[in-house]
Amino acid sequence: MKKAHPYIPNSVPEVQKAMLKEIGARDIEELYQTIPENLRFRGKLNLPKALTAEADLKRHVFGILNKNKDSEESISFLGGGSARHYVPAICDEINQRSEFLTAYAGEPFEDHGRFQSLFEYQSLMAELLDVDVVNVPTFDWSQAASTSIRMAERITKRGKALAADTIGPDRLAMIKNYCQPVMEIELVKHDQQSGLLDMEDLKGKLTNETACLYFENPSYHGVIETQGQAISDVLHEKGALSVVGADPISMGVLKPPARYGADITCGDIQPLGIHLHFGGGLGGFIATRDEERFVREYPSRLFGITRTTVEGEYGFGDVLYERTSFADREHGKEFVGTATALWGITAGVYLALMGPKGMQEVGEHIVQKARYAALKLNQIHGVKSPAFNSGHFKEFVVDFNGTGKNVQQINRRLLEKGIFGGHDLSRNFPELGQSALYCVTEMITKDNIEKLTDALSDYLR
Repeated sequence: MKKAHPYIPNSVPEVQKAMLKEIGARDIEELYQTIPENLRFRGKLNLPKALTAEADLKRHVFGILNKNKDSEESISFLGGGSARHYVPAICDEINQRSEFLTAYAGEPFEDHGRFQSLFEYQSLMAELLDVDVVNVPTFDWSQAASTSIRMAERITKRGKALAADTIGPDRLAMIKNYCQPVMEIELVKHDQQSGLLDMEDLKGKLTNETACLYFENPSYHGVIETQGQAISDVLHEKGALSVVGADPISMGVLKPPARYGADITCGDIQPLGIHLHFGGGLGGFIATRDEERFVREYPSRLFGITRTTVEGEYGFGDVLYERTSFADREHGKEFVGTATALWGITAGVYLALMGPKGMQEVGEHIVQKARYAALKLNQIHGVKSPAFNSGHFKEFVVDFNGTGKNVQQINRRLLEKGIFGGHDLSRNFPELGQSALYCVTEMITKDNIEKLTDALSDYLR
């Protein structure tokens, strides 16, 4: 590079020359020799001219961002992962405090109450999930599920895992990427009418080499799995573990997985007082009983409370720190680096504010609104809603096969009306044809639902 680039650090020619001299390299090309030739780009990047004035750059970037349409200005029924839930003001007030916000991975060099805050989060989550142990949050649900399956492999010393075929495509891809080739992942079918796990298919695929079955309740399609205890019983008879992915916002109205035999529960804390942040407000939790065989296989940090050297004083700190990759990089269970501790603190604030009564109320609110929306959509000619004849929570599949329109066309028309339609399932679940996954949270109003149904009725008649 002949001259400095305004956006690239250390691009001043004199600085580059000094750095190269220090490491004994002739030029930058010498550094790139370690990159295989087939991976190197030899052409010229089609990049716009750099804007050197900060005001011009800001104006340009905001011009791009203003093209976005978010769920604050539009009505959103998008399902399939993150959802817009209410975020109490106190959640933002606490997580923006400097002692929490500015620390890398929530790791300050002076502990201004972070250990206690995360201990309280773990305790509140454990009460919500009816378990003993909960980790400091990892990246997201997908990593939490993948790690849970790997934990099962280490506990059982078995190299095969089963997974329900109703898992979302992104999560399933990450699970396979994370677990293979150490573990083989085989899918268990679901019943096409009810959406529930096919018990006969499970029994046929379950062997003495199976470490666990991973299924979600509610499923990716929003179906409430009513066979939880039967599934866990079948697994335990073969010495396998039951690993369940759960939406924590449902725990006020649905039985926690631990109560129907789940050995490991995992999921995402995004619904608990965390904004969507364009897909970035995620934090995965893992939860188990307080048994050494489980606790020793957690790769992530666990905070506990213990007596200090001062009589009557207690302090907060790591539990079994030696099992983490922080303590032993070479022999750690899995590598643990940047975590989402800030979202754990935020979720702890949310749970403390809501309490058991609040969690029950928000769960009931979601159930009622989602059911009302499903029934209203079912009244539209050619629409079947919900597509599965089972109970559902927050999300449900809407079948548009009888309308003569595809989901892409429908969503395009809804967007013109200021509505984000359901997530198109036609590519990843072709057996459902032209179907979409709709999501209804406590933020959706009766008027929003009626606006949706009116818009669809006008378009599909």
